[in-house]
Amino acid sequence: MTHTGNPFGQVLVALVTPMTADGEVDWPGVEKHIDDVITAGADGIVVTGTTGETSTLTDAEKLRLVEVGKDVSAGRAKIITGGGSNETAHAIELYKASEKAGADGIMIVTPYYNKPTQAGILTHFRLVADATDLPVILYDIPGRTGVPIKYETILRLAKHPNILAIKDAKGDFSEVSRVLNQTDLMYFSGDDSNVLPHLAIGATGLIGVTANVAAQPYRVIVDAVNRGDLAAATAEHKRLEPLVRALMTHVPGTVSTKYVLHGLGRISSPRVRLPLVGPEEWEAAMIEDELALVADVPGADFSNFRPDRNAAAGGALPKVSGTTR
Repeated sequence: MTHTGNPFGQVLVALVTPMTADGEVDWPGVEKHIDDVITAGADGIVVTGTTGETSTLTDAEKLRLVEVGKDVSAGRAKIITGGGSNETAHAIELYKASEKAGADGIMIVTPYYNKPTQAGILTHFRLVADATDLPVILYDIPGRTGVPIKYETILRLAKHPNILAIKDAKGDFSEVSRVLNQTDLMYFSGDDSNVLPHLAIGATGLIGVTANVAAQPYRVIVDAVNRGDLAAATAEHKRLEPLVRALMTHVPGTVSTKYVLHGLGRISSPRVRLPLVGPEEWEAAMIEDELALVADVPGADFSNFRPDRNAAAGGALPKVSGTTR
């Protein structure tokens, strides 16, 4: 299929998956949270990504998240399915099923744990992209997968008609510039602290964790960059900095984001699935110290923040039947 334009959006939220206190997916909570972030300015939602706890979701849950996302968004935002698998055949199976479930695009992460060569990475991405007509975002995050997608591999993958974009979490700005100069790939910032620098050198948008809590400021930044108003974008970037630090530096982003969303009363429980656990007392204290520095961030009013450290402590096993592949 020939894809034109940007089929993903610009302000994409790497969605957390709200769960009940016993670790089951809170489906009404998922619907509410998706609606909240779209109302706040998101035009793309990445479900079942790292932040969504893809490693501990079942395939059935992943597909239902796509279906729920499509129903709730009702055309207001694109629904992108992330996660995939480090087994190529399983990844193909999941993405084909996600396409049938209504996904607008797919995000393929570098196979993790296997540590494949660049030839293996190239083959994995090509085969998955061949298996679907959906537009593809490559996800380059060597800190989690163990291996980067090297520059030469990115150039070769950019020739595939379905591979339109890359989510960058390497922080190598010189490589971003090289790829933007030599390909037609869209770049999405995968590092919340570097969203504005990425946009300033030509990135299309962001796929952010902090946007779960405050999507509106990212809409402001993107819109300001689109109209060439770097001063307005920089001012918003500075206001966001303490919130980004609170969510992204002390514990895994999924954990801190759920802790904060629950403290704001926006999700029913801060629970995550093992092996993730909620913040310990000292970690929660550091998060709260950073939050105390947040001021004038649209959509992030912490005057009524009521954290529940007891509810966040520990993890939960999912009460699900069947395979967790």
